[in-house]
Amino acid sequence: MFVRTERLFLRPAWPEDFDDVVEALADDDVQRGVGIAPLPRTRDDLRVYLDRPRDPRLPHFFMYLRAPGGAQLVGSIGLGRLDEEVEVGYWIAARHRGRGFAREALSAVVRQARSLGHMRVVASHFADSIGTHEVLESVGFRDTGQVRSRYSASRAMEYAVRIYVAELERRCSPRVEMAGAA
Repeated sequence: MFVRTERLFLRPAWPEDFDDVVEALADDDVQRGVGIAPLPRTRDDLRVYLDRPRDPRLPHFFMYLRAPGGAQLVGSIGLGRLDEEVEVGYWIAARHRGRGFAREALSAVVRQARSLGHMRVVASHFADSIGTHEVLESVGFRDTGQVRSRYSASRAMEYAVRIYVAELERRCSPRVEMAGAA
């Protein structure tokens, strides 16, 4: 599955991407921002991570900047299961932060989630994650006011997260008025 946005191309990782992905995942800030399990830090771990079976209704993408000098890895975004909920998670490589890429990719993945039939998507962010709430709210997530404790493997401890939700209404086609209809 592929998604194109104004500046990004969201797609699965390819073998030729592995070095760039492993380098980006070596960043402790990326690892700290990811909940539950740590992201892979070696080529072999990345291969295992990418080869595991995935539900086609829960796509995972790597974000690439479409640039004249060639595609540049920006980050990653995907849908997953957390208990009974569909959750979105993402990370952005340090050199690409603050440029609106998270918002652009998140907006596209929320549209993708709707098209896959999901009615609700949740997101969370660690309490010390600066700016994430603005990104989530800008694409239609609302702060539930809930704060939960969530294990972070990279922090090796429970840590407070804020919970956000996006209700994805089904969009109906607009009614077409027939000319001359009474």
